[in-house]
Amino acid sequence: MLEQIDLSKKMEKTKYKEQMKELTVKLGRLQRECQKAEIPVMIVFEGFDAAGKGLQIGKLIQALDPRGFEVFAVKKETEDEKFYPYMKRFWMKTPEKGKIAVFDTSWYRRVLEEHFEKQLTKKELNQTFQAILSFEKELTDDGQLIIKLFLAIDQKEQKKRFEKLSSIKETMWRVTKDDWKRNEGYPEYLAVNEEMLKRSDTEYAPWTIVEATDKRYATVKIYKTVIAAMETALEKGKKPGTIECGIDMDEESSVLNRADLTLACPKEKYEKKKAKLQKELARLHGELYKKRIPVVLGFEGWDAGGKGGAIKRLTQALDPRGFVVIPTASPNDLERKHHYLWRFWCKMPKKGHIAIFDRTWYGRVMVERIEGFCTSQEWKRAYKEINEMETQLTDAGAIVLKFWMQIDKDEQEKRFRERQENPDKQWKITEEDWRNREKWDLYEKAVEEMIIKTSTPQAPWIIVEGNDKYYARIKVLETVVDAIKKRLEKEK
Repeated sequence: MLEQIDLSKKMEKTKYKEQMKELTVKLGRLQRECQKAEIPVMIVFEGFDAAGKGLQIGKLIQALDPRGFEVFAVKKETEDEKFYPYMKRFWMKTPEKGKIAVFDTSWYRRVLEEHFEKQLTKKELNQTFQAILSFEKELTDDGQLIIKLFLAIDQKEQKKRFEKLSSIKETMWRVTKDDWKRNEGYPEYLAVNEEMLKRSDTEYAPWTIVEATDKRYATVKIYKTVIAAMETALEKGKKPGTIECGIDMDEESSVLNRADLTLACPKEKYEKKKAKLQKELARLHGELYKKRIPVVLGFEGWDAGGKGGAIKRLTQALDPRGFVVIPTASPNDLERKHHYLWRFWCKMPKKGHIAIFDRTWYGRVMVERIEGFCTSQEWKRAYKEINEMETQLTDAGAIVLKFWMQIDKDEQEKRFRERQENPDKQWKITEEDWRNREKWDLYEKAVEEMIIKTSTPQAPWIIVEGNDKYYARIKVLETVVDAIKKRLEKEK
């Protein structure tokens, strides 16, 4: 691909000035239109060292309102960033609707520089490519415009620019030993870039190769590429997903109906088991920290299903410095300006820590689906998006467990009435809880489909028989303890 690019292309100064006068005005106008249409834009600059990424970013943003964009210079992972899944720091930098994010190098750094330095195994390389493709697909399905620019120069031009930068005291710091190493190994690094371009050039996020030997030619091409992409996005509007799926449930195949809700644990036995399991969990928490293993626990279930009680018994055993409980409510104004997974990515735990979600990203395929807060295309494609997110978490070493707290309709009504009659618990019951009971059958079907489509060996759903609270709490504790023990055994 790159070997066939004509890097000798040039543009005369007079022609450049004429075109830029028009292009600058046009780009500024399109920024305002994208903002009005609430289209988020990500512009990625990749390419060879000294190809002019910084220079071209500077020229591009001259046409933009500075209140509507942010530039991110992506360097090597910090020590803190290494404690999280690779894509988390990029999820956190995705722009809100109507804003522009410009990346000076990007999430492709790992499959370029680290791949060239042979710091990745073949498995890690493939996992990273899959994570990148998932990231870009999920964002573009949600209406994000991703413009990817690759600035190309040849080995001779790169060496010439390095020598010039190195000869000037004020710029010599910009040329590193790694830069010279990649120049000396240019053919090999070229092959790494070729592989990256081929594996990540997609219909929804294509690459544009920018011939960057002549800076004026490169600037004009970048402007034209960005303008054309914005115009196309404005014409199409928000592009819906096309994934269709559906499962017809019956009584015999029902996952939830197979749960034995008569299971119970006497209080005396419960107290003894709880004490033993909590003591073991406290010990294991320390091992998790030493081994730097992150844990993600997700709790879903019927209203009054016992999520809070189960979470409380878990956290009683944990060092408060090593866990966080994240209650998930309706998204706020800021969260609604991002992809629905953004707020969850931002809260994923670092290695050695535990994140407990009281309600989760599965709201997309339950409450948002049932209440009409998202389109059918959006919740239907969410199964794949969620599976891919959880795969990235487990690929990064996390233990992921998801609990569905199952009770029957009669038990729920009993608990609702108990809450209403207890002044100290009345805050737990709302009119919305009663209204949701009227949609029990719809929610049940949604839960069935959710569990079947998103329970995987790496991130399983655990159905917790919850009519008896003592039994449910013990099952949750036992499941977490067993999962951690199995994982620690693998680490030996």
